[in-house]
Amino acid sequence: MLEKLARQTAIYGISTIAVRFLSYLLTPYYTREFGQEAYGIVTDVYALIPLALTLLTMGMESSYFRFSARAEAAGGDVRGAKRRLFATTWGATSLAALLFVAAMILFRGDVARLMGETYVAHPEYVVWVGLIILFDVWACIPFSRLREQGRALTFVGIKALSAVLNVALAVAFGVAGLFSTDFGVGWVFVANFVASAVTWLVILATADRTLPAIDRKLLTAVFAYSLPLLVGGLTGTANEFIDRQLIKFLLPEGVAMAQLGVYGAVTKIAVVMMLFYQIYRLAAEPFFLSNFKKSDFVAMNAAALKYYVMASMVIFLCIALFRDVFALIVGREFREGIFILPVVLGANVLTGVWLNLSFWYKREERTSLAIVVTGTGLAAILLFGCWLVPLCGYFGAAWARLASEVAMVAVSWWLNRRFFPTPYDWRRIGEYVAVALAGFAAAEAVGGAAGNMFVGYAFNMLLLASYVAYLVRRERIDLGAMARAVLKRS
Repeated sequence: MLEKLARQTAIYGISTIAVRFLSYLLTPYYTREFGQEAYGIVTDVYALIPLALTLLTMGMESSYFRFSARAEAAGGDVRGAKRRLFATTWGATSLAALLFVAAMILFRGDVARLMGETYVAHPEYVVWVGLIILFDVWACIPFSRLREQGRALTFVGIKALSAVLNVALAVAFGVAGLFSTDFGVGWVFVANFVASAVTWLVILATADRTLPAIDRKLLTAVFAYSLPLLVGGLTGTANEFIDRQLIKFLLPEGVAMAQLGVYGAVTKIAVVMMLFYQIYRLAAEPFFLSNFKKSDFVAMNAAALKYYVMASMVIFLCIALFRDVFALIVGREFREGIFILPVVLGANVLTGVWLNLSFWYKREERTSLAIVVTGTGLAAILLFGCWLVPLCGYFGAAWARLASEVAMVAVSWWLNRRFFPTPYDWRRIGEYVAVALAGFAAAEAVGGAAGNMFVGYAFNMLLLASYVAYLVRRERIDLGAMARAVLKRS
């Protein structure tokens, strides 16, 4: 069964890497087109958009997967049941998005003032961002349906269209000199709006002529399942954007947006780690929420966490050991913050750990526990952020984010041990993390003592290769058999 998860992850992986790579091309482009303060606006807005998406989708992505599995288990007219589920969840999220964007347009001046002085001069930014959110929410459930149906290539193909169009328009606007006009970074939002609108129009073709239509009885059952996920999702998303808001509101007005720009650029460098997390989540969420027997679920989830951590620590070392090279991704004036990258990477690793630890309560429909986990994380990031950001600026924000992820993993671990014991091999997992961190510390010591960049890079490459060899030997992974299996399938 894990082969199925690996196969889905690979399908999403190869294609999603290409799609996400196109989107992340905008980071080096924007950090060379805009200064720190202007890019701070981009960072701020794109940290807030996920919060709105989480609010308006109302946890119904996970609900869609779970209720689809229920329909299959119940038998009968499975196709009809899934169609009603699709129409209902799509209708509810679409209506919520329409009401939201209407409010954003009517009260754009007030929203701009709430977002900070930088936006008061351009309340039209609020309107364009609202329209982006509208079309992204309208496309959300159709995308979830493609995932539930296992149509990974169609899913990624449409995502690729959106990314290509967004990048092409952004570059075209830059070449035309529009970023230098008074509207400035607003053209970033216009490019995204066009891409989102076209994506929605294209994905309509996958809806099989189903229209959004709310079945009240079904929606009540779905919402009872998704409400805790919504609350948990809001607090979880707040964990991901609150570090940016703490920088914006706790630092002096003259430096806040510049520091926010640097912080946003450095966090974008951790692209490979976030790609791996996103790829894994896309494949694992519908996989683990299917109707497996409890014994199969427990065994697969335990194994999946171990292999996730192994892969994550390899990626951590790849980026952290060569962060000076990865720093070239962003513009020169943004590279001053590269020293926070290992902390950001560590937080991203832990995000995937507690994702794995969350599958059991989603499967058991105890989704209220998501609130406990993400609420703990939110409390931690607020506590550490309010303490560290005024003292250390964006470096404090990075450590606050790490503290939040540690807190969520700790609470998730306790809940799992208390209510749904799963035989995770924590001894082996801890060993892999400890060895990777020891290797990183050794590289830092040798690099500082050597004083020669090439000697340091050579040592880091040897260290990385040694760590991979150690994992292969420790797990008794037969690389030859894996290669033969891949070649045979191809």
